[in-house]
Amino acid sequence: MIPTSLPESLISTLPGDHYTSPEIFAAEQERIFESMWFCAARSSDLGTPGAYRTVTVGRESVLLTRTRDDAVRAFLNVCRHRGARLCTQESGEVRRAFQCPYHAWTYSLEGKLVAAPNLTKMPDIDRTAYGLATVAVREWLGCVWVCLADDPPSFEEQVVAEVVARLGDAGAIERYGVDGLAVGRRIVYDVRANWKLIVENFMECYHCATIHPELTEVLPEFADGYAAQYFVGHGAEFGAGIKGFTVDGSEGVDRIPTVTADQDRRYYAITIKPQVFVNLVPDHVIFHRMYPLAADRTVIECDWLYLPEVVASGTDVSRSVELFDRVNRQDFAACERCQPGMGSRLYARGGVLVPSEHHIGAFHAFVLDRLGTR
Repeated sequence: MIPTSLPESLISTLPGDHYTSPEIFAAEQERIFESMWFCAARSSDLGTPGAYRTVTVGRESVLLTRTRDDAVRAFLNVCRHRGARLCTQESGEVRRAFQCPYHAWTYSLEGKLVAAPNLTKMPDIDRTAYGLATVAVREWLGCVWVCLADDPPSFEEQVVAEVVARLGDAGAIERYGVDGLAVGRRIVYDVRANWKLIVENFMECYHCATIHPELTEVLPEFADGYAAQYFVGHGAEFGAGIKGFTVDGSEGVDRIPTVTADQDRRYYAITIKPQVFVNLVPDHVIFHRMYPLAADRTVIECDWLYLPEVVASGTDVSRSVELFDRVNRQDFAACERCQPGMGSRLYARGGVLVPSEHHIGAFHAFVLDRLGTR
């Protein structure tokens, strides 16, 4: 068992039940995913009026759509009549309205109740009050962010501040023009592990020399165990002879022109709590969105983003995709190896963090603060 008194170089992790307990996961759904800003989708997934997408946020299904005035709207994906799921597909497109498949209550793209059988005989029904339940929504970095809270927290203080804390200022990420990049590849991973194990893994590089041979070849300093996120404003430098952020270190694609000279040949990683990872390199951006579905299951949608002309021209991006796809699969396999151990009697009081992982302790404090159990 872990000693009750740890050496100064070690600090404790969360207890094992925080990775296995359905009750703790339910509390996280309520107090984290349903209370904070949640990155739901790429804005381009809603490219035209009437395009929609449904995503799971905490315990809710959320319906995202784009209106004819080019605004993105978000609603609970629940009919106001008898509670039927309004849209049962993950994505699609409607011409003018959403119609419930149960009793045909029909809602405009703005969420207003516009039709229902015998609705004219019910003149006392307020069509706005009985419209779809709206969800707060913002667009930033080319993504749609939603918040289910009745009184959403400041987007700037919760989301933008995470980037500032990591890079030193918001302008550093704006120079990558993420909102104007196009999706060159999307891979969805279904990981049999708790969402916190995945966050912890992304935040540290103590494991990099062990399981990421391709990554440490491109970013040699990662072999020393200190992740790029450990230091404010620091980006890991490409190795000598490495031409691009690719699986074999070969030349990448067209560089994002607004990236500055001090950002060139560097990799920056950002964690935006609770469920976003952003990876910045000179010619593309890798954007992870996590969708925690159970205490031991997390779906991750990963987009590789490039200049629109690179994607439109059909340029081969496979070498850059292959690099981080390998990193993802190596990481997620490691998390899946950890998940069974979370239920071991040995991990009842948790494990330990070495000095290069101590910043993960701040993440654990965040979780406990949100749960009110610190």
